[in-house]
Amino acid sequence: MNKPLRRVSVFCLAMILVLMGWATWIQGAKASDYDDDPHNPRVAIAKYSAPLGNILVGGQPVTGSAATNANLKYKRTYKDGPLYAPVTGFSSQIFGSTQLESLYSDLLGGTDSRLQTPADSLLHERPKGGDVATTIDPKVQKAGYDALGGKTGAAIALDPATGRILGMVSTPSYDPGKFAGSGTADQKAWQAMSQDSRQPNLNRALRQPLPPGSTFKLVVAAAALENGLYSSVDQPTDSPDPYTLPNTSTKLTNESTSAPCENATIRTALQYSCNTVFAKMAVDLGKDKVRAQAEKFGFNDGKLDVPVRATKSVYPSDMDQAQTALSGIGQFDDQATPLQMAMVASAIADGGDLKTPQLVDELTDGGGNTVQKNSPRTYRKAMSAQTAAQLRSAMQTVVDKGTGSNAQIGGLTVGGKTGTAQHGVNNSGTPYAWFVSYADDGKGHRVAVAVMVEDGHAARNEVSGNGLAAPIAKAMMQAALT
Repeated sequence: MNKPLRRVSVFCLAMILVLMGWATWIQGAKASDYDDDPHNPRVAIAKYSAPLGNILVGGQPVTGSAATNANLKYKRTYKDGPLYAPVTGFSSQIFGSTQLESLYSDLLGGTDSRLQTPADSLLHERPKGGDVATTIDPKVQKAGYDALGGKTGAAIALDPATGRILGMVSTPSYDPGKFAGSGTADQKAWQAMSQDSRQPNLNRALRQPLPPGSTFKLVVAAAALENGLYSSVDQPTDSPDPYTLPNTSTKLTNESTSAPCENATIRTALQYSCNTVFAKMAVDLGKDKVRAQAEKFGFNDGKLDVPVRATKSVYPSDMDQAQTALSGIGQFDDQATPLQMAMVASAIADGGDLKTPQLVDELTDGGGNTVQKNSPRTYRKAMSAQTAAQLRSAMQTVVDKGTGSNAQIGGLTVGGKTGTAQHGVNNSGTPYAWFVSYADDGKGHRVAVAVMVEDGHAARNEVSGNGLAAPIAKAMMQAALT
C-alpha cells in the first residue's frame, strides 16, 4: 500500500473510532441528560402516555388525568385548582411542572425505581403511577382560603407536635388545570397568568419574605429570656419612651402615645406592641445574640425543604446599633416568610421544641402500598420550656387584653402577636399586616398559624394585624381544633 493511501486509511479509521466513541458517549454517559431534558419531546410523550398518580388531601385526590386525542394521550386535571395550587403546583404538557408535581414526578409518572416489580422488569412495562399523600387538612385549607378572599397574602398552619402543614394558602391563586394541556387555550391561560402583575403563581406562604414587623418581637423576647437579660415576662425592663436610636438624634416612638411603654414588662410591651422596649432590648442584647436566637427558629437557613424549598428568611448580620434597634422591631433588613413566622409560633406552642415543617405524609405505589412514610423530625431546640411557657402566657394577654382581640375563640386558649410592617421609600407604601398565633384546646391538640396580608385593599391608616390578619388566623385555628 502506497503512503498516501495508507494515510487516508488511517484517517478514515480514526474518524470511525471517533464516531463510535461519540455514539457510545451519547447513548451511555449522556443518556440520562437527554431523558431528563424537558425539550426532548419523547420525555413528555412518555410521561403523558398513561394516567399519572395523584396528590391526595385528606385521603382524597385533588388531581386526576383526562384522555386527549393528541400524541400526549393524557393531561393533568385538578379539583379545586386555585384552592390547592400552592400545595400541588402544576404539571403542564408544555410548561413543565412545579412543587409536588415536580418533586415527585417520577413517582407520579411510574418511573420511580421503588415502584418496579419483577414482573414489570421482565415485561419492560412501566408501573402504574404512585400517589403523594399530603399533610393538608381540607377544612383548614378552605377556611384560610375563604378568609383571605380577595386579599393579596398568605397563611400557613402547623401542627406544633409533628410539624405537619395543615393549611398552606396563597392568594391570589391560579387554576393549574387551565394550562395543563397543549392547546391554544392552554397557552393563552399561561400567558395571562404569567403577565398578571399580582403574581398568582408565587407561593407567598413559602417564597415571599417580607419585613415581619412587630411579630419579630417574639424572637427578641425569647432572646432576652434565654440570655438572662430579663428573668421573667413580668419583670420591668429598662426602656425609655421615646427611645433615641444609638449614635443618632432620631427618636423612636410608639404607635399609641397613651400606651404604658416606659419601663414596661415584656408582657405589657407585647400587649401594647411597644417599639421602644424591643428596640432597646435588641441593642442591649447585641445583634449576635438576637441573630443566634433567630437562627434557632430557622432564620438564615437557605436549605429549608418541606419538601418544597422555602425562600430563606433573613436576620441581617452587618448592622450598627441603630440598625440593630430597628431590626428588633422587625424592620431594617429583617425578612421573613409566613412559614418562618409559623415556625416561631410553633416552637413557642410546643414547649420550645421546633419540628421540621413537612407537607408530605406518605408516598404509595399504584396499589396503595407504602413506599415512604414520613415521621416527625426535630428541627432545633429553639428555647427552654420555661421561656416558651412565659411567652405563651404573654401571647394570651395580647389576645385577651391587647392588640390581638380579633383572634379570640370561645373554648380555646389562644395566644398571638400582631404586626404592621412598613415598606416603600420613606415608608410610603401600604404596610403589611401580620398575625402569628397558636391555639390549644386543652386536650393535647394545638395549632400554630401565621398570616401575612400584603394588600388588603384597606386605607393605609386602617391596616393592622388585628384588623386584617387575625380573623384569617382565627378561621384556620377554629377549623383545626373545633
